[in-house]
Amino acid sequence: MNTPEQSALGKPAPAIDQYDPGLLYPIPRAPKRQELGLTGAPPFFGADLWTAFELSWLTPRGKPQVAIAQVTVPCESTNIVESKSFKLYLNSFSNTRMDGPEQVRDRIRSDVSEAAWRGPSPRSSVGVKLLLPDQFDKEPVQELDGLSLDRLDIECTDYQPRPELLSAAFDEKPVQETLTSNLLKSNCLVTGQPDWGSVQIRYAGPQIDQGGLLRYLVSFRNHHEFHEQCVERIFMDLWQRCKPVKLTVYARYTRRGGLDINPFRTSHPSGLPANVRTARQ
Repeated sequence: MNTPEQSALGKPAPAIDQYDPGLLYPIPRAPKRQELGLTGAPPFFGADLWTAFELSWLTPRGKPQVAIAQVTVPCESTNIVESKSFKLYLNSFSNTRMDGPEQVRDRIRSDVSEAAWRGPSPRSSVGVKLLLPDQFDKEPVQELDGLSLDRLDIECTDYQPRPELLSAAFDEKPVQETLTSNLLKSNCLVTGQPDWGSVQIRYAGPQIDQGGLLRYLVSFRNHHEFHEQCVERIFMDLWQRCKPVKLTVYARYTRRGGLDINPFRTSHPSGLPANVRTARQ
């Protein structure tokens, strides 16, 4: 089984500029989910929305081409793909002659799908969309909508996840709310480098105490875990402690190495959000 410690994270890596799908490094989702008490099907749906800003290849005549890639990896996949390996893989296209953007898109879809479902689970496919330069100026910048928790003037003293900070008004009328914060920060599981993010929480059910929720989100500040794992931890802590009828957790992390990762988890089937970057991304 591949582990984070065995990946290329935190280690020197040679620059490979010829197409090499073997650079992708899948890491099973199951161990971290087991830490959350999930041994069967999780109580959420969703996907990890990746944006790759550093994608380039050569035409058959050797002229460089550039594009932005949007990759959607369903959360039902067996594995996540470690982000540094994803960057190295994308860089391997840089001096590779390709017939056109369609061939690049199809290669990425095939290779990432194989890595994401490597193992005994049924195989499916990731989604891949390439944005070419004539589409760049149509890409919007938009903040997550909702009521900002950051408006609250609170004291924060905990910097490791404290789910006991969460509470809800079970004896009052249920509500529907969308809450946001730009104060989410965690650290890479292997290198310890900071991961900065914004988070949106939509729910229906007992009203969640907003001060406690903000303190809880801030408590991830010194926590070491991958983006996808942090969002699933937030979802499960809210699901178990606040008992909403419906819950969606969506985080958009700032890019590192030309990649941003934006996990989306929801308790009920729904369409994925548009992959629209925030100002910090």
